[in-house]
Amino acid sequence: MILQPMARMTDTGEKKLTHGVIGSGPAGVACAHALLQRGVKVLMLDAGIVLESDRRALVTTMSSQKPADWSAAQIKNFKAGMTAGAKGIPLKLAYGSDYPYRETDAYLPVDYAGVALRPSFAQGGFSSVWGAAMMPYSEKDMAGWPIGPRDLAEHYSAVAKLTGFSGVHDDLENIFPLHNEPAAALALSAQAKILHARLTQNREPLRAAGIHFGQARTAVRAGENGCVYCGLCMYGCPYGHIYNSDQTLRALRENPDFTYRGDCVVTHVREDGEKVFVAGHDRVSRAPFEISADRVHLAAGVVSTAGIVLRSRSLYDRPVHLKDSQYYLFPLLLKRCAGDVRREALHTLSQLFVEIFDDQITLRPVHLQIYSYNDLVGQAVRQSFGPLAKVLEPFARVLEDRLLIVQGYLHSDHSSQIAVTLKKGEPDRLQLQAKLNPEVHPAIRRVLRKLMRHRGQFGAWPLAPMLQVSEPGRGFHNGSSFPMRENPDELETDTLGRLRGWQRIHLVDASVLPDIPATQITFSVMANAHRIGTATAMLK
Repeated sequence: MILQPMARMTDTGEKKLTHGVIGSGPAGVACAHALLQRGVKVLMLDAGIVLESDRRALVTTMSSQKPADWSAAQIKNFKAGMTAGAKGIPLKLAYGSDYPYRETDAYLPVDYAGVALRPSFAQGGFSSVWGAAMMPYSEKDMAGWPIGPRDLAEHYSAVAKLTGFSGVHDDLENIFPLHNEPAAALALSAQAKILHARLTQNREPLRAAGIHFGQARTAVRAGENGCVYCGLCMYGCPYGHIYNSDQTLRALRENPDFTYRGDCVVTHVREDGEKVFVAGHDRVSRAPFEISADRVHLAAGVVSTAGIVLRSRSLYDRPVHLKDSQYYLFPLLLKRCAGDVRREALHTLSQLFVEIFDDQITLRPVHLQIYSYNDLVGQAVRQSFGPLAKVLEPFARVLEDRLLIVQGYLHSDHSSQIAVTLKKGEPDRLQLQAKLNPEVHPAIRRVLRKLMRHRGQFGAWPLAPMLQVSEPGRGFHNGSSFPMRENPDELETDTLGRLRGWQRIHLVDASVLPDIPATQITFSVMANAHRIGTATAMLK
């Protein structure tokens, strides 16, 4: 069937252009927001899977109560399915649900070989389970790109207003501007306060060594009517204080120029003259559809976007390569005890950021996120003890009071890649194959050695024997499959996200980033999508 969006007229009697946006994740809502702000009519197509009704009811009930009034059964149900071992969390759920990952195998067949990356059909995409960290890219991150930080500045600001964020003015601001005044800052945990005080005491020698630090910036509502420090952040916020692009989607739906159509699985796009046709099928009924628009913006996530592009161009057996920012974990042991951390009221998202600029490690910045206690850390400690866990329980409690977890990322120059290949069949299938980079482990070892050299200034030791290096895609910081270039080749894009031969189809998610810096990805993906949407709104 053909679904033709209704035209609307401007005050001057001119027909408003209709831009299609595929996907409701962070890139999709940022692009749609920019288009609407500039008078363009937006039709968003989205698979749109949502949290199941019984879990929505649980979240609604808990959000109406104070944490002290939650029952043990409610909390257990809320945390259902989430476990941690020595290698971290196998799969992060939302409110005990796997809905962010659900049904993708049925509608987007993929074979995985040594790859942890997964697509999402959720309304809001992976912002339903993200860690909410917000950092822009630095000049060094974007070296060699056809755009620079100045091109994204106003769009970072626009996105920061959309998401809101917790942050403070500190030394990180000299390299990573805030771009907007944070409304309030989350309180640091007792463990984070100890580490932050020690780092502050040694700020100058650390800076001389290329180590910069500051309080984590997170897309979380803090201050009055904000975070209540219930410690459930890793499972999902019952009060909705952690930003999810679904929140922006709800606001967009109040705009008469915005139309949302859920249950749409997009498979192909094509240009025909001054129109773009989007084809796919209904997620529930499987009925085919085709929708036309004046322009289309692909924000389906890097796996889904790759599938749409490869199918639309009949590029079978020709791989494109997703770049990855290598994800790894290791504990950091404080010299000082922080007290009984299990009884502390705290948030469990990232507490501190550490940025390392040291050409002896890599020519690109290294990003570290530091987490203090949460009950998953306790689980991981006990799992690492194996059958001796009960005997070593007193030691486990001592460790909990001193143990921080460092989540590290490398630039894609020093990370593995993922080859994405479309294989013809009934139905067609994508193959995701890890392409390992031998530089990964040496670079991480250099990071650990540097931290060990500065352990006195940190007041903490990195526990290198407990290092866990994840398979490609595990950190979900991936992209650059169709990178923006000044003079793009066949499978590269221009600065408006257009592949050669396409004038009205724009890729706006992480697929178009030229590289994947170590710094957190979502803020920059949203800013770039907002930039492209702003520019295309001016085109006929």
